[in-house]
Amino acid sequence: MYTVLGVLAVMAATGTEGGRTASKTQVLQTIQDMPMGRWLLGLVALGLAGYVIWRLVQAIRDTEGHGNDAKGMGKRLAYAASALGYGVLAYIAGKAAFENTSANSGGNSRQSFVATLLEQSYGQWLVGAIGLTVIGIGIYQLMRAYSGSFAKHVNSSRIPANQQRMVHRVGQLGYTARGIVWAILGYFLIQAAMHSNANEAQGTEGAFDFLASMGSGIMLVVALGLVAYGLYMFVRAKYPILRGV
Repeated sequence: MYTVLGVLAVMAATGTEGGRTASKTQVLQTIQDMPMGRWLLGLVALGLAGYVIWRLVQAIRDTEGHGNDAKGMGKRLAYAASALGYGVLAYIAGKAAFENTSANSGGNSRQSFVATLLEQSYGQWLVGAIGLTVIGIGIYQLMRAYSGSFAKHVNSSRIPANQQRMVHRVGQLGYTARGIVWAILGYFLIQAAMHSNANEAQGTEGAFDFLASMGSGIMLVVALGLVAYGLYMFVRAKYPILRGV
């Protein structure tokens, strides 16, 4: 998904026909529109469901050994939140694949959720707090990129020695781009909270539009970074370190 998302943004940044800034649900729609798209989308849904299950296992069984203190429980809750988010995508992809409906039908769910929060007492404060949390996640992704801690999930000893450095650099670029996008999404949430306007809670398509307003070169670099993140996830899938199993 991240690879397709990045490729679409690269095409948009370079003015290539068919390129666009897209959300994750729009990426699902792009996959659905490919030859044998329903089958491909079904495989994506299956993969997402597997990822959701693994995230829940990480949260419940504490496979990463974070423990039960406040910091450890915070990380385990983050795994559960990740499972929830990707569970929604798995449902959208599966429904579109098996019922042949549009995968982009859930595109406004983000704004609807934020609008519901804003209607509550202290809703603006709550959305603002979520925005700060999302920015924090973005900063954490950047810290992971430059500390090299992301590499602990890959069994580097199985990667040919002449490729290990390249794989590490691809991972750094990928996590940097992901951190930038997360930080922009958090900024959008804070703007939505300050103005009490759910429409300002944009997704990845809005993040790339924001980057494009700063220059197509900046957008291109971040888009290539998301492609790199997707490629690094393929490496991580091939050479995994799975704890607690």
